Amino acid sequence: MGQFNDKVVVVTGAARGIGQATALRFARSGANLALCDLDKEWVQETANKVVELGGRAACYSVDISNKETVQKLMQDIHTDFKRIDILINNAGITKDGLIARMSEEDWDQVININLKGTFLCTKAASKYMMKQRSGAIVNVASIIGLIGNAGQCNYSASKAGVIALTKSTAKELARRDVRANAVAPGFIATKMTDELSEDVKQGMLSAIPMERFGTPEDVANVIHYLASDEASYVTGQVLTVCGGMVT
Repeated sequence: MGQFNDKVVVVTGAARGIGQATALRFARSGANLALCDLDKEWVQETANKVVELGGRAACYSVDISNKETVQKLMQDIHTDFKRIDILINNAGITKDGLIARMSEEDWDQVININLKGTFLCTKAASKYMMKQRSGAIVNVASIIGLIGNAGQCNYSASKAGVIALTKSTAKELARRDVRANAVAPGFIATKMTDELSEDVKQGMLSAIPMERFGTPEDVANVIHYLASDEASYVTGQVLTVCGGMVT
């Protein structure tokens, strides 16, 4: 029996990257997975990998920036699995550009998905957790929400908002034994970083004391810990997963 045997874990943005790695990490611990993504075809691949590990998974196509859609999502998940134990708010996007050139549309889209989406999912899922008097929420923020970054004012604002939302959520839900924490990844190896030039990669690596990019699994392991009973007295915290960039 795994550490999360029979627990129901909801993962948004589960189709690839950190979301997929997180889903597989929980599957190895016996969890049942509710996998959410805008692209249901892609998220089905994650579900297939969960099943290969002997886990149970269901896929849900959802726009997390839409209130009605998110409410129905959590209702459907609760109907299918009978409970919601853990919520991983991972879905997010970037629309980079200098502030002088950034369109209002690019600003709104990033804020709506990264921050509003996290709020909507938290609000909808926590209703069930509070009734159960148990639950754990882990939000995927970013070190950019802590230190900022040129060309990412929308993204940094959204992730700083996620951090503040996490802390407030933790204080509100603690009396119902529902915890809320966040992870703040640094530079994580993805298909996007693979396409960067060697000069750009070296420039990024020079800012990392551990001199390597992180992996989605590095982040998934920290998420797994924060959601576990081993972190039962941890709430309202932000753990950076950045190889020492933010110290």
